[in-house]
Amino acid sequence: MSVYRKTPDALARLTPEQYRVTQENATEYPGTGEYLHHTAAGIYVDVVSGEPLFASTDKFESHCGWPSFTKPLEPASVRELHDTSHGMARTEVRSSQGDSHLGHVFPDGPVERGGLRYCINSASLRFVARAEMEAEGYGAWLDQVEGE
Repeated sequence: MSVYRKTPDALARLTPEQYRVTQENATEYPGTGEYLHHTAAGIYVDVVSGEPLFASTDKFESHCGWPSFTKPLEPASVRELHDTSHGMARTEVRSSQGDSHLGHVFPDGPVERGGLRYCINSASLRFVARAEMEAEGYGAWLDQVEGE
């Protein structure tokens, strides 16, 4: 099993937007994220730690302005925290090992797929194409990714 963690080198490689989102709990502007309309087969990992988070198979178009997923790859890969910032009660989603702010989870996702919508900032993610998953050490999750 790989070890996923936040390191000074990983933080130094982040763009200002990635740092702002993952380390300062910011949110990218709606409709601007790199992965909003991304449809390739693969997985999305924590841009800081490389921890595997979401599969393209679980991505759906929610029309909310951010990439949306019905579930994480592994329940233990994300932590959910009560968030009352900005005068709202929400559930924040953070990567378990890297402790990166990812976004929020809401109970308004597709009912037939569990009813959750993980609303995730593109700036917190790095995409690993299905064809590259084995070479990058993510072969254990190939069975969770449909398509080429």
